[in-house]
Amino acid sequence: MFYRFYRWFRKVFLHLDDRSPLEISLANGLTVGRDFQMMEGCTLDPSHSFLITIGDRVTLAPRVHVIAHDASTKRELGYTRIAKVRIGSDVFIGAGSTILPGVCIGNKVIFGAGSVVARSVPDGCVAAGNPCRVIGKYEDYMAKHRAGIEGGPVFDESYQIWNVTEEKKREMCESLSCNAGYIR
Repeated sequence: MFYRFYRWFRKVFLHLDDRSPLEISLANGLTVGRDFQMMEGCTLDPSHSFLITIGDRVTLAPRVHVIAHDASTKRELGYTRIAKVRIGSDVFIGAGSTILPGVCIGNKVIFGAGSVVARSVPDGCVAAGNPCRVIGKYEDYMAKHRAGIEGGPVFDESYQIWNVTEEKKREMCESLSCNAGYIR
């Protein structure tokens, strides 16, 4: 009983909401598929999240913004532009990227960090930039990194952030030098 009163008090008088941004967006109609991952600091347009659809196996890296409205016209015209945003399946959106209203993203698409996506992107692409543009094919990108894994260095689960020891950190630094490596 007290907990309900406490939540009500925080919401009504302090204008605080204890729910996560994802919980708020889901409550407002966001549609999300299976195995969705959203890292810290992401925004899924809370006021218009019902216009956003996200497919299966989608990852939003830290600080990604998905926006379904554009209020730049509100002051002058009295109207805010709204549009659906559709993100297909097997999509990775890099850190700090922004997806703008009206964008449809196909399946098997990767966006580089900091991309500003103002136009739709078809299936099987790698895209990056501001403004975002297609820079390659998904399959070519994966083939390049499969070869990189075979050439190493490759680190197992014991090197992940919650497991890694100081000794393993030093080993990683020495192994990587100025080259990229891969961690499971």
